[in-house]
Amino acid sequence: MTLLDKEPVRRVEKLLKEFDQKQSVIILDTSARTALEAASSLGCEVGAIIKSLLFRTENTFTLCLVAGDKKASLNKIKKILNIKDASMASADDVKNITGYTIGGVSPVGHLNKINIFIDNSLERFTSLFAAAGHPNCVFKINFTDLQKITNGSIKEITE
Repeated sequence: MTLLDKEPVRRVEKLLKEFDQKQSVIILDTSARTALEAASSLGCEVGAIIKSLLFRTENTFTLCLVAGDKKASLNKIKKILNIKDASMASADDVKNITGYTIGGVSPVGHLNKINIFIDNSLERFTSLFAAAGHPNCVFKINFTDLQKITNGSIKEITE
């Protein structure tokens, strides 16, 4: 069984193909569990790695797609959502809401509909890389297509 046979990876691959036939999951020999590992494995800048961070926000969840060299700002997220409380989702919540485990959370193919914010600083890069359902699987995408495929809102959400 290869990594492409794993259900979460198949889910991402299917969505990528529906979006654009030329898109596909890239399997790495090395881990891309963290932005630093991914950048090292791909030979790109850390900022070109999309971190998919799930936040528990009052009565719902929000997925923030953040540049690998930036830190999500809870204060900015709370201000945008006009709420008083937000925190990082637990590992169980991440798995239950997205269908992915931490280290392989993709910006697409979630089990539940999630509100998505895209860090505007990702726009600096021609090519971006995001997790594809497993710590050794990624896909390459540009900023415009990332916005289209996720239907995410572009926001300033980093410190």
